[in-house]
Amino acid sequence: MIEHEVIVVGGGPAGSSAAWELVRNGVDCLVIDRETFPREKLCAGWITPEVLEALEFTPSDYPHRFLTFETLRISIRGLKLPYRSPQHSIRRYEFDRWLLERSGAPVATHNVRHVERDGDAFVLDGSFRCRYLVGAGGTRCPVYRDLFRAQHPRDKTLQVVTQELEFPFETPDRDCYLYFFHRGLAGYGWYVPKADGYVNVGIGGVADRLKARGDDIKRHWRGLIDDLLRRGLLDADPGEPGGYSYFLRSLHPEPRLGNAFVVGDAAGLATRDMCEGIGPAVESGLMAARAVLDREPFDLGGISAHTLGQPLARRALDRVLTGSPAQGSDAGKHRRSTVA
Repeated sequence: MIEHEVIVVGGGPAGSSAAWELVRNGVDCLVIDRETFPREKLCAGWITPEVLEALEFTPSDYPHRFLTFETLRISIRGLKLPYRSPQHSIRRYEFDRWLLERSGAPVATHNVRHVERDGDAFVLDGSFRCRYLVGAGGTRCPVYRDLFRAQHPRDKTLQVVTQELEFPFETPDRDCYLYFFHRGLAGYGWYVPKADGYVNVGIGGVADRLKARGDDIKRHWRGLIDDLLRRGLLDADPGEPGGYSYFLRSLHPEPRLGNAFVVGDAAGLATRDMCEGIGPAVESGLMAARAVLDREPFDLGGISAHTLGQPLARRALDRVLTGSPAQGSDAGKHRRSTVA
C-alpha cells in the first residue's frame, strides 16, 4: 500500500493550491487525479487579482496565455454596468497544469472509487493510505461522496447547470461580457476573450428553477449565441457546447470531518453573486493546507461568499440567483473589486 502524510484527491486549482502550500512547508503530500495533465476543463477561465495574490505570482511569472481586462461589461436585465477592476482570463488546460507542476507534489493518475476510514487514517481503493485527506475533486468528488454526503447533503436549490464552449476566434472586442438573467434565466451568460485568439462562451442557470418551469438550459444557450451573433461578437455558430454542474455557496458549509477536508467545488463554494469558482477554490485549498499545518482553523466562513464589493449589486444578484435574501452571507473577506 502506498502511504503519505497527506493525500489530495483532485489536481485542479483547489488541490494544487493545497499541495503547493504543504510541499513548500516540508509536508509529505501526494496528489491523485483521474486525468493526465494537461487536460481539457470546461470553465470560463476568469481569475481575480486575489488569486494571483494568494498564490504569490504576477502576470509576468505566468508562462502561458494571459489576458487582463480593465473593465468587465455587465448587463443585469438590460441595465449595463461597468465593473472597473483589473480581472484576468486564462485557458484552464494551461493554468491547471502549471499550478500542479508548480506545487512540486508527486502526482498519481488514478480514478478514486472508494474512500473509507481506517482508525485515524483514510484508505483509498485499498491502495493508498494517509493521515490527512483533502477532497478537491470537484462536484463529483469521491471524498465528498463517501465521507460527507450522508451527513451534509448539498442544497439542490443552489445547483447550477451550464452549457459552454471554448474555441479559436479573433474577437473584435477584447472586453469580457457578463449577462445576468438573460432572457429571464435565473443565471448568467458570459463571453470571455482569451489571449492569442480564443474565446469562451457559456451560460448557466439554477437547475431547480429551470425544472420548476419546464425550461432547458440548452434553449438559453441558443438564445445567447443568437444575441452574440446579432451584436457582432461572433461571426458564426461555434458548434455544440459541453455541459457540467456545480453548487453556489451554502451559508453554512460543512467542509471538515476530523482530518478530512473538502475544498473548492467539492465543498460547493462558487460565489453567490458572480458564480466565481476559482478564487474560492484557491482560498479553501490554502486554508486546508494551513489547517494540516496547525496554523489556522479550517473555517470557510473566512472566505467571502461574494465576488463584488458593492453591497447593493452583491445582494441583488445573490437574491435573484439563490432565491433568498443574502442574510448571513456577507461574512468573511470581501473582494476589493467594485462596480462603478
